[in-house]
Amino acid sequence: MFKRVNRDAIRRRKHLSIRSKISGTAERPRLSIYRSNNNIFAQLVDDVNGVTLVSASTIDKEIKGNVKHGGNIESAKLVGKAIAERAVAKEISVIVFDRSGYKYTGRVAALAEAAREAGLKF
Repeated sequence: MFKRVNRDAIRRRKHLSIRSKISGTAERPRLSIYRSNNNIFAQLVDDVNGVTLVSASTIDKEIKGNVKHGGNIESAKLVGKAIAERAVAKEISVIVFDRSGYKYTGRVAALAEAAREAGLKF
């Protein structure tokens, strides 16, 4: 009999390993990513104070109107651009990228590249 692989548990273990090495501050917040099948979420977190500074997702009104489906690469690019614009408006330009245990490909890579192009440095 085969054991079923729990991929979410593996991702969570990787995420804990990543989080033990990186942390966000007020000067250099952590860009945390979460992706589901239908949406993608991004937020800049100050871990010292436990505060979310900026957030963007495919369920935001301004982004949701521009996307047909929130679970694809095009919508991830829009979220990356939106989070970068909101961060630059709050005078945040240097961040730490937290891929949350996801592989750096597809939607995660598209979001990161769009954020870089819109002005964030990481």
